[in-house]
Parts: sequence; C-alpha cells; structure tokens
Amino acid sequence: MSVSLQEVRNEVQPFRNLAIDHEWLDDLHLRIDDLCSIASEYLELDQVEQVREACHFATEAHAGIYRKSGEPYIFHPLAVARILANVRFDHETLQAALLHDVIEDTPYSKEQISACFGPEVADLVDGVSKLTQIHFNSKLEAQAENFRKMFLAMSNDLRVIMIKLADRLHNMRTLGAMRWESRRRVACETLEIYAPIAGRLGMNHLRQELENLGFSHLHPLRFQVLQEAVRKMSGNRREIVGQLEARIQSRLQDEGVTKARVMARGKHLWGIYKKMRAKHLPFKEVHDVYAVRIIVDSVDTCYRALGVVHGLYKPIMGRFKDYIAIPKANGYQSLHTVLFGPNGVPIEAQIRTEEMHVMAEVGVAAHWRYKSDGDSQGNHAQQRAREWLRKLLDMQRRAGNPVEFLESVKVDLFPDEVYVFTPRGEIIELPRGATAVDFAYAIHSDVGNTCVGVRIDRRLAPLRTPLVTGQTVEAIITPTARPNPAWLNFVVTAKARASIRHYLKHLQRGDAILLGKRLLEKALVGRLGGLSELPAARVQALVREFNLTSFDDLLADIGLGNRVAALIAKRLRPEDSEEDASPLDASAQPLLIKGTEGTVVSFGRCCRPLPGDAIIGYLNAGRGIVIHRDNCKNVASYKKNPEKWIEVEWEQHLGADFSAELRLDVINKRGVLATIAAAISATDTNIETINTSERDGATTTVHLLLNVRDRAQLARVMRRLRTLPEALKLARRG
Repeated sequence: MSVSLQEVRNEVQPFRNLAIDHEWLDDLHLRIDDLCSIASEYLELDQVEQVREACHFATEAHAGIYRKSGEPYIFHPLAVARILANVRFDHETLQAALLHDVIEDTPYSKEQISACFGPEVADLVDGVSKLTQIHFNSKLEAQAENFRKMFLAMSNDLRVIMIKLADRLHNMRTLGAMRWESRRRVACETLEIYAPIAGRLGMNHLRQELENLGFSHLHPLRFQVLQEAVRKMSGNRREIVGQLEARIQSRLQDEGVTKARVMARGKHLWGIYKKMRAKHLPFKEVHDVYAVRIIVDSVDTCYRALGVVHGLYKPIMGRFKDYIAIPKANGYQSLHTVLFGPNGVPIEAQIRTEEMHVMAEVGVAAHWRYKSDGDSQGNHAQQRAREWLRKLLDMQRRAGNPVEFLESVKVDLFPDEVYVFTPRGEIIELPRGATAVDFAYAIHSDVGNTCVGVRIDRRLAPLRTPLVTGQTVEAIITPTARPNPAWLNFVVTAKARASIRHYLKHLQRGDAILLGKRLLEKALVGRLGGLSELPAARVQALVREFNLTSFDDLLADIGLGNRVAALIAKRLRPEDSEEDASPLDASAQPLLIKGTEGTVVSFGRCCRPLPGDAIIGYLNAGRGIVIHRDNCKNVASYKKNPEKWIEVEWEQHLGADFSAELRLDVINKRGVLATIAAAISATDTNIETINTSERDGATTTVHLLLNVRDRAQLARVMRRLRTLPEALKLARRG
C-alpha cells in the first residue's frame, strides 16, 4: 500500500511547528532553484522534480530550526546537496543529502522517509544518521560507535560516505560560528578521519579543502602566517612558473604532442605545513610549493611527454615515481618527476591523461559522473574502494570494541605506500614502515598467524625488518606456529594488528579455560567428588549469580586470576565440612608447571625462574598465574595477599626453553664479544639478546639473555664463562 507525502506530513503535523520565516523565503527559493538548475544539466526532468520535492519536504521538516550562525537549518542540507550535484551524483543521493538530518533531528522516521522517497533513499539517510538513542560511557566511545555504524553502511552503499563528506565540508565552511573548543575538536576530527577518507577514496579536491579548512581552525595563527608567506612568494615565482609553462608547451608542440594542456599548480597549505614539520624545514627551504601538471590524451603520450620534460630540464635523481604502472591504493595514476627548473628552482611535474585527471580529482565519484558512459576508470576506483571496505569490515569483526576499531581505521588511513613483490611477481602494497609480519598478514591472516621467518631478496631476515619498495619478499610458515605478542610492538598495518589481537584473545581464553579447570579440580581435591561430579543445577546457579553466560566463562575467570579457585570450590560444595575434607587439601597438592601452558602462565621478568629453582605462583588478575622464584625480591610485597599465592612445582619432563639473564663484567678489548658468543655456543645454548654498557675505559658490562632448558644448563654456561681470561665478574640477574 503506497503512502502519499501529504499523509506522512499529516501524521507528523501535531509534533511540528511548520511556521517558515518569510524573511528567508526568497533566499530559500533561489537556493532550491539553483540546485535544481545544476541537477537539470545531467538528470532527467522527473528526477529533478523528485529532488525538488525532497527540498520542500526537508524545508517543512526543519522549519523553525536555526543553525548557530543564525540562518535557517534548511540552508545546510541544500548546500550539501549542491556540493554533490556539482560532482554529478544521481538523484537518490541528492534526495538523501537533502534529508540526511531528518531522522536525527525531526520526528520523521526511516519508515516514513521510505514511504515517501523509497527504501534506497531511506537507507542512505539512516546510514548517515548518528546513533542518538544509545547511552555511551564517553564521547570517544560514542564517536567510535558512530564511525563503526557509518563504515558498515558504507560497505552496503558508498554514497553514504559521499553524503557524509559533503556534510562535513559544508560544516567546515561554516565552522566559525562555533565555540573555540568545538571548532578545535571538529577540525581535529576532520584532519584525522574525514580528510584521509576523502584521500583514500581518491577525492583529492575535497580532501585538500577539508585539510586547509581543518588547518585554519586548528592552528589559525600558523595558517595566516603561512598563507601570507605563500602569497608573497607567489609574486616572485609567478614569472618563473609562467616561463616554465610556455617552454614545456612549446617543446611538446615541437615534438608532435599537440593535444596537451600545461598548467601551474600550487601546493595546498596543509601539505606545506606537514612537510615543514616532518622535515623540520623553515618555509624558505620548501622548494616544491609550485608544480606543473601536463594533461595529455593517452598513456603512451604520458611517457613521451616525460621524455620531453627530461630533455628540457634535468631531473633530480631518486624523485621519479610511476603511478601509472603501479597505481596508488585509491586508484590514482600519474607520472611524478622533480626537475631543476629555471634558476635551479626544483619544480614538480605531474603527467597524466584526461581520464586520470578526473580520477585524481573526484576518485570514486567518477563512477556516478560517467555512469551512463560505461566508465571503466570509475568502476576500477569503486572496486578498490570496496576492497578497502572489506578490509575495514574484517578489522571491525576482529576488534574488541568500537574504540579499538576507530584506532585501527586511523592507522589505516595514513598510508605512505611501499610496493614489494611476492616470489610469483605479484605486487603487494603496504604503508611505509611496514615489516615482514605486515607483509605476511597482507597475503592472508593464516599466513601471518603461522609465519616464523622471512626471506627478503632470497636472504633470511628478521621478521621486524622494515620493507623497501622493489624488494621480493617470501614468508616462511610452519602450521604449528602462532602469533607472538611482541609483534604488536612493531607491526604498522591495521589488519596485522587486529588479526594478532584477535588470535591472542581467543588463544588466551582457551588457555585460561584449561588452567581454570586444573585450578578448580585442584581446589576440589579431598571434597566429596571432583569436578565431574558437581551437581549441574548448582553449577548453573553459580554461573547465573556471577552474571556469566556459561561455565567456561567461570573457568576462564579462574584461569585469568579474576576469581580464586578455592572460594569457588567452597561455593560449589558448601555442605562439605572440614572433617569430610581429605588431609591432602588444595595447599598440599602443588600445581605442576610444564612451561607450555600458553598465555595464562607467565614467568616473572624480575627473577626469570628456571626448572630446578624453587618456585611459587601468584594469581594476577587478567594475566593468570605469574611464576616467581621463592627468593625473588618481589615475593615479600606480594605475600601481603596470601589468598592469591598458589603452590606450584615443575613437572619432571619438560620440553620447553626458558629465558635466563646473566650480567658479565669483562676487560674491554677487541673481539671480546666474539669470544663470549663462542663460549656460550660451545654449551649448545642460544643467545636471545646481547647488550653492552661501558663502565669505564677498561671494563664493559655485558647483559646476556639466554634460552636454556633448566638450571643445570645455565650452570654449565656460567662455569664456561668464568674460565674466560677476559671475565671479571659474573652473576645471574634476579
């Protein structure tokens, strides 16, 4: 059953004051006519009428509401729709842009918008709307959840983010009416998230305006100073750049490149400011403030034009980039080269085709601009954008909470690309600073999770090695391997970080359940029956009392040290009297430690216990059991909480290696480190790390972290080191 616009209006009428301020009516009609005039240049007549109807609907919905600037609120959605019409978006997008705040700010619902304008427009409006009905613990959490919702909506329809970017652009243009704190917060959010998203989608014209506006509100004084400096310099360089344009155009004509446009381009202020900060440069040392752009008719002509400009002006070595052969992640294609221009001034030249130029300016929006022409460039950009969104959704599934997801997105939004090759010649794109572990996760999550080593250009290299463009990288995997928590200290891609955290969380839970079961069985020893004989009703009652979903959750809490096994055992067997209990109670039966229990049993770095040492366990909330030597300096302070201590012993047969730390004072002489390494190697012991600190000119202290099986092996190493003539003093740390 169809519903008319008037029926929906009548339904909401009692809740709205539809008085429209006649002072603004003429201006309002002019703005609506202007929007419809732009839309009529590329839309059908009936589609333009649908846009006009959305204008009137939004006008009624926002009647009586004003922005902080004092103008009617309806002027904002009209401006947002106009921004999108200039990029030639379809009529559904324009309607959604006009209605994008209706669900959030007025009594109209998504269902009512769907009844009037169709489900497609309603879904777009809902995707842009914030979550206003849910209470969050902090502004950061609310912001993160709103962005998570937006990215989920983007995965269904990219037009959601287009409307949101246009909305943010107009808000930035009118930000001056806000308080200083609000301006700073919105500007920071724009520079951290919205501008990078626009860049990631290839919409560079929009990105640059967002960045400059964000810069002007975040650092207004710096913006003004830099703007004035560029204005003064442009007067001096205008003549140089003009000569450059004329000479390049003339030379291209002479070489038969007749269909070419040469135009000057100024670097935007935020780009200059970032370069000055990153390289610690004063403004006078930033030379590539101006550049030239050469637009030709074909890819072949791009390379011909490159040869022409290199013949005219000498190129600066190491500053050439071919983004035509290897496009950027957002689909950007162009040839970049830096030339020694007139008077030795460096000038950047960008060479591209007309299609590449459109893609560079509007990115994925090219799909809608040339939709009717079967545009392959726009479709290619959409494919890349959707691939990026798939990665974001994968991160969202692995992220523990919305805040963690937002941080991952921020990391992913600032790539400075590195291109490496697989052994088969496939190109893998990674952000600058990415390591071999990032490469492994870029191939597949399973490759990353089981990676144990890497070959870079056929040579073995550490997993934390930063990669460089042009390298061939091969990940070495072992099916039984698993991620190392230490990888989180050096991976840079959001996918690697999210995958490692996701794996470790699941791994820790599994380990915690197993340890919790062992601890609870140990605590139940001597009571009437073991864990398998517990009444199911009592177990479920205790689970419900603790507001847990399953008995495994209770076991995991015990394993992580959040609950004490002995107290849980008493709750499960309250009728067992002390007389009924066996003399072999929980304290008399130590928990056996293998060293392979996983993430929930760790060994104190303060004392680094080894098999053969007398040990004791401490229940640390959230970490499980931490094993210490019984003479550890921290034991005294920990014993203030006796209920958290647990008796532990080493199992007889251990197959794991443990870390031991030695401090060795030696005579400072050439080759002493090689002598120490050879002595340790002779005992079949691996050196994990070795560090030195010079005490004075004659002696050096060497800190050794070794992998040993037990205390006996460490004793052999120490005996061997004491025989060295260079050794002065040796001690075990902890």
